[in-house]
Amino acid sequence: MEKEENQNSTSADQNQETVKETNKPEENQVEKNKQEKDQEPKEEIKEPTSEEKIAELEDKVARTFAEMENQRRRFEKEKEDAFEYGGYSFAKEALNLIDNLDRSKHVLESDDKLKETDALKKTLEHLDIIKKDLISIFEKNNIKPIDSLNKKLDPNFHQAMMEIEDDTKEPGTIIQEIQKGFTIKDRLLRPSLVGVSKKISTKEEKTEENQEIQEK
Repeated sequence: MEKEENQNSTSADQNQETVKETNKPEENQVEKNKQEKDQEPKEEIKEPTSEEKIAELEDKVARTFAEMENQRRRFEKEKEDAFEYGGYSFAKEALNLIDNLDRSKHVLESDDKLKETDALKKTLEHLDIIKKDLISIFEKNNIKPIDSLNKKLDPNFHQAMMEIEDDTKEPGTIIQEIQKGFTIKDRLLRPSLVGVSKKISTKEEKTEENQEIQEK
C-alpha cells in the first residue's frame, strides 16, 4: 500500500511539474511583451509656451466680452420694446370703444322714428365729439388711424374684404372702409378692413364666363 501511495504522489508531482513547464513559455511571452511595451518610446506631451497661453487667455477674454455685449444689447432692446409697446394689448382693446361708437351711430341713423329729429342730430354730434376726443388721446400716445379711402391696397396695412365694380377707379383702389385700422408707432395695431375696386365686366365677358361655367 505504501508503495502505491508513493507512486501516486510521485506521479502527481510529475504532473504538476509538467503543467508548470507548459505554463512557463506563456508567462515568459507575457513578460517579454510587457518589457517591449515599456521600451517603446513614449509620446512627449508638449507644454504650451507662454505666448500660446497668453493667446488662449486673450481669446477667452474676447469671447466673454462679446457675449456680455450681446446680452447687454438684448436687454436694452427688450427694455425699449417694453417701454414703447408695453400698452400694445391695452391699445388694441381700447379700439373697441371707437367701433362701438360707430355701431351706435349707424343704428341711430337707421332708425326711421329718429330720422331728421333734433334729438338724433344732437346725439350724433355728441358721439362725433367723443370719437374725436378718443382719437386725439390715441394720437398723443402714438396710436394713429390708417388712411385708406382712395389709396391703393397695401397688404401691410389693409385687408380686402370684398371687390366692388367701379370703372371710375383703378383696380385695387380702396373705395370702401368697413373697419378703420390703426398703428402704434411703426407697428401695426390692426389692419383696415376695406372694399377695393375692380373693372366692370362687359356683357360679352359675362356671357363667356357663363358658358365656361356651363361647360364645366
